[in-house]
Amino acid sequence: MRIKFKWAMFSMVTIFLVTSSGSLMAARCKTTGFIIKTTSCTHNVTYVQARPGFTRKVKFQVPEGTAPVGGWPVVVIYQGSFYPVEFTRKQGDPFGGYYEVKVIEKLLNNGFAVIAPDAGFDLFWETNLPTIYELTADYIFLNNLFDGIANGVFGNINSNKKFATGISSGGYNTSRMAVSFPGQFKALAVQSGSYATCSGPLCLVPNLPANHPPTLFVHGWLDLIVPWWSMDLYYDKLISNGTPTKKHTDWFASHEWVSSSPNEIYSWFNKYR
Repeated sequence: MRIKFKWAMFSMVTIFLVTSSGSLMAARCKTTGFIIKTTSCTHNVTYVQARPGFTRKVKFQVPEGTAPVGGWPVVVIYQGSFYPVEFTRKQGDPFGGYYEVKVIEKLLNNGFAVIAPDAGFDLFWETNLPTIYELTADYIFLNNLFDGIANGVFGNINSNKKFATGISSGGYNTSRMAVSFPGQFKALAVQSGSYATCSGPLCLVPNLPANHPPTLFVHGWLDLIVPWWSMDLYYDKLISNGTPTKKHTDWFASHEWVSSSPNEIYSWFNKYR
């Protein structure tokens, strides 16, 4: 059997991924370390305008290889409060941060582009503030971000195949995609969060739009910041709405990404890609 080698150089290190077919292709991510593992994924950085005079950092990467017809499907990952998404994490990082980068790795290795925008001043998303959302800097910024996706700013991406996920404040903001950007997202995955306007134990889920995207919830039973039951209110509303939904509970986890997050989120999005 002849094996063809393809290679790419990232930070002076050549990385190879062995696929099930026996061929070799360069991987976007690498894991190092024995006692404490670190996973790093190569990525690009650009800046997108929010309000005039203010921009926000956006990290992004596309999978290796040739994009499918129409471009790569893309997952937008929203950060939690005070904790921007990073493409390098080590085991033991706060809030299960290591599994955040494993979500990125799983998506990139399976044909999804990833875009990770920073919240304003790296603080939190404005989705659940007592204000008119359409007047917020977030709303302006995200519209510009989505326009950038459609205009090829982030590579060969299919703007009709957008997905969203995020943790905590980013989980609420993931829900916001169903509320304020109707019809734009194929599926959502809310990690340690709930409905767009909820905030911790202050949670009232209204009637949901008929076109609410299929939604996965991944949540720790021991979460004291965003109580599990607040997520369950949202889940029950989706069930009564007739919207495809699923919840995955980690009975020993608190407010964090969990080891099952990568497979759960990838499998859910792959179902709707």
